[in-house]
Amino acid sequence: MTAHLNLVDVGVSFNGFKAVNGLTLSVNQGELRCLIGPNGAGKTTALDLICGKTAAMSGSIIYRGQDITALEDYQIARVGVGRKFQIPSVFKQLTVRENLEVAYCKHTGVFSNLMQWSRSSDSGGLAHLAEFVGLADHFDEPADHLSHGQTQWLEIALLLAQDADLILLDEPTAGMTAQETHKTADICQRLKGKHTIIVVEHDMGFVKEIGDIISVMHQGRLLAEGTVAEIEADPKVRQVYLGSAGISGA
Repeated sequence: MTAHLNLVDVGVSFNGFKAVNGLTLSVNQGELRCLIGPNGAGKTTALDLICGKTAAMSGSIIYRGQDITALEDYQIARVGVGRKFQIPSVFKQLTVRENLEVAYCKHTGVFSNLMQWSRSSDSGGLAHLAEFVGLADHFDEPADHLSHGQTQWLEIALLLAQDADLILLDEPTAGMTAQETHKTADICQRLKGKHTIIVVEHDMGFVKEIGDIISVMHQGRLLAEGTVAEIEADPKVRQVYLGSAGISGA
């Protein structure tokens, strides 16, 4: 199977510190990949490199067969890469509907072909999208009225409205209640297969609930990769990250 996303020996330094140091990573179409590791391992920087927020100094990033290494962030977004940051970037003064209208672009693509929501009208399609993330009852409410978790779900919906095919989520459950975290896991599970998703997350319970394959980063490199059971049993991972309690206790 040809990888949907390939990072080959990618590196970037900040003031001499190698935040990402020869990272090689492959993610297949429709896969939900969790990226974990200790603080400072380079996880968020890896997402920054993929979406173009940070320019790689070495290596190459290939997405759907296209070299996107040197593209600007807006160009990378246009080819189908969507990034959700730790702090939501929704328009608080606008309604859920209006936020989605701002994000929605007039292209056929992931929005119509993969998610298969109705496109009988723009508003109809956006209403289906709001329903998908659990915001149908808040469609005409200002985003400022949403809870923290609902705001995170709206931002995921904005990525879908922008036709994002590869979705990058940076700690999507930070600050969520247990119920909100579980619902976020459900959204991710329903997206995978139709979308390719990379999640950076510290909540190991969430990782165990959603992750097909887990990639562990350490000191800017890929340390280990595998299923939850394989990662828990890996002595290198236990030494640098998980400790004796394993993923459940990390």
